[in-house]
Amino acid sequence: QLQASGGGMVQAGDSLRLSCAASGGTSSSYTVGWFRQAPGKGREFVAAITMRGGIPHIAASVKGRFTISRDDAKTTVALQMNSLKPEDTAIYYCAASTGLYTSDSQYRSWGQGTQVTVSS
Repeated sequence: QLQASGGGMVQAGDSLRLSCAASGGTSSSYTVGWFRQAPGKGREFVAAITMRGGIPHIAASVKGRFTISRDDAKTTVALQMNSLKPEDTAIYYCAASTGLYTSDSQYRSWGQGTQVTVSS
């Protein structure tokens, strides 16, 4: 099971760092992805990283502002969000997959999300 944390209310231009913690004995050969869902919209892929090799994949919509990383113990994934914009406001979720997929249908073990609110 994965659990996202670190959300909050910030102003445009600020930064936030989200964390995704794995529990329950997950395998090291999986991928962790971040998705977000704004009110009235579908779930959108943000970023993903392979836990074994640390290979990242960032969505074009946030590339240059967001980065993804994992710790050496391979149990926590961080999403560093810089230069936040009001359109980044959403609930952010993390989940697990077997590869660097961008479709949420390829992910499982969704935990409760964390709210990010960016004011202008």
